[in-house]
Amino acid sequence: MTDYDVLRVFCGPSGGYGNELGVVREGSLLPGRDDRQALAAKLGFSETVFVDDPERGVIDIYTPASRLAFAGHPCVGTAWLLDVPELVTPAGEVGTRLDGEFTWIEARAEWAPPRTLRQYASAAEVDALQVPPPGEWIYAWAWEDEAAGRVRARAFPGRGDGIDEDEATGAAALLLTDRLGRALNITQGRGSQLLTAPQPYGWVEVGGRVVLER
Repeated sequence: MTDYDVLRVFCGPSGGYGNELGVVREGSLLPGRDDRQALAAKLGFSETVFVDDPERGVIDIYTPASRLAFAGHPCVGTAWLLDVPELVTPAGEVGTRLDGEFTWIEARAEWAPPRTLRQYASAAEVDALQVPPPGEWIYAWAWEDEAAGRVRARAFPGRGDGIDEDEATGAAALLLTDRLGRALNITQGRGSQLLTAPQPYGWVEVGGRVVLER
């Protein structure tokens, strides 16, 4: 079995929760896309990253079922692990920075995969949602405190690949921030925390805590 690290990305204030991420630091050991896809499916994380050049930050991202040009929580987690000024993804160059307990990336909304952003009237309605049948990728959200920019969210990939609910989803948070045009403090899933802030010229920062699980 190829060696890999397991991180939790977008952890809550106490260090709990967060979305697990697999990172294969020596991506050269599995250079083929089919082999990478097979390992991502076997590991079963919502995303697995293969690092092709740790010094330049060149990475390749897979879900259990497909390859992604960009994804939020894999970029935040890998930025923390590699401690590089940028990551190179098929979508483009992702700026990164570490700021105390938070790791930040800067990306563009058009890089994110399509998501249906579905607003609900209250956080309680979001909490009560059942996992929908496979179909569209839904990011369900509601204001907890609109004036303060606090959001309650849950994510349902709808891919039918065993990931019924995504614990923390940076790309969807990026899309929501771009749509609303304001900084957000998002509580997603069971208790993960994502921070976002719009930047000039169509860029958006997404940040969170990262913990090395094993």
